[in-house]
Amino acid sequence: MDETTPLDDPQQPDPDAPQIPAEPLPPIDSRFLFVDVAALRAKQLRRGARQRLGEDVHLPHKAERVAMEEVRRGLVYYDVLPSPQVGGEGGSQAGS
Repeated sequence: MDETTPLDDPQQPDPDAPQIPAEPLPPIDSRFLFVDVAALRAKQLRRGARQRLGEDVHLPHKAERVAMEEVRRGLVYYDVLPSPQVGGEGGSQAGS
């Protein structure tokens, strides 16, 4: 019983804590991209992910509203994949 185990080490981040960007991301200009990102974030929230807005913010409890506010504030990471090239270099048309 000579050994002591620290309960909480303030130097180590909580692995379950949400990954919040140090700076807010730039606003999303496309409303379609905004809806897609917010919908995916709402799905995460419905499956048990923690809110990134903080404990002191009182918003409606619907996951969709919370997700939209998180995206609006730039608290959600997202990647936009490049669109695939249609047709390629061949340039051949069907029926020629």
